[in-house]
Amino acid sequence: MDPPECQKPSVRTSKKRKSEEDLQLATANKRAVLDEITNSLIFSSNQCSLSDQEMTDKHLDEEKLPEGRSVDCSKKSGSAYRIYNQLRLLEMELHMKVLPNIGKAHNGHSSVTFPRFREILVDWLIDVAEEYKLVSDTLYLTVSHIDRYLSWHAVDRNKLQLLGVCCMLIASKYEEINPPHVEDFCYITDNAYTIEQALNMERDVRKFLTFEGAPTTKNFLRIFTQVSLENWKAPDLEFEFLSCYLAELSLLDHRFVQFLPSKIAASAIFLSRMTIKPQNHPWCFALQLCSGYRPSELKECILAIHDLQLNRKKSSLLALRDKYKQHKFMCVAELSSPPEIPAHYFEDIYQQLFNRFIRT
Repeated sequence: MDPPECQKPSVRTSKKRKSEEDLQLATANKRAVLDEITNSLIFSSNQCSLSDQEMTDKHLDEEKLPEGRSVDCSKKSGSAYRIYNQLRLLEMELHMKVLPNIGKAHNGHSSVTFPRFREILVDWLIDVAEEYKLVSDTLYLTVSHIDRYLSWHAVDRNKLQLLGVCCMLIASKYEEINPPHVEDFCYITDNAYTIEQALNMERDVRKFLTFEGAPTTKNFLRIFTQVSLENWKAPDLEFEFLSCYLAELSLLDHRFVQFLPSKIAASAIFLSRMTIKPQNHPWCFALQLCSGYRPSELKECILAIHDLQLNRKKSSLLALRDKYKQHKFMCVAELSSPPEIPAHYFEDIYQQLFNRFIRT
């Protein structure tokens, strides 16, 4: 049983905004983050025309492309390629600022209780994001801010909720067209904190972050999702929702701080493809070419997300699972992947072909 301090705070039903029209506008006109970059980064079927079946054949001749097929690398040195590399460099730079022992050395928690407190906080913030109809980019950026701040600052356990809503306030100002006000975030905590306390915490977090933007798992997930759908040559909403669900599951577990956002996104795509089409190999050359990740490099992250998907730790926190059990998300939280991932899925069957393509 959780200690009293670990009980999840309730989400108050939000007050009506000053204008119902403002609330409708906030939910109807969401800004898609990095959409221009995402669209320009797609390796279309014209640039990588190898099918899943051809690229997952274990006996693929890696010294010669299948007859009649070609790979156009003209975009490899283009602006899209440079932008993607810049995103990867930026995520690595920010990743270095998050200490691997986050929550263990300070923050007023022991190494045993911190993961639980953080999980409860993020699960509650998922409820808050649903209450205010915030875009998922806001949630990802909120958790990124929390982890970066906790890596360098001691925060008492009774102030964690305050930190969470202030990080969401900052993220929503960056991602939302019409973000909630500081009064809304104080209200949803049942007025456990004053507006002055919230503004002071927001000021401290902003000063530490120095800037608001950062590549998140969601940014990379958009890119890899479209590459995967190009390879399938058909839209698949179930696949998209499942990928989002698996990626958001990673927000709950503090262990994923050790992984780059791009690696988490690639791992979610891998596991989603395996769940939707278990008869096919879940990785393909187009995804490896776009992401730069070999299956063996993703193994640890994939297995960790797989454990969360199967709920092997029997977590009682259900906000995210309830969210993706809704019909508008095609009930993807109820989908189940095979209990074990075949070992050969992690073999680097495209590496020679990948190396030859990069050298051209």
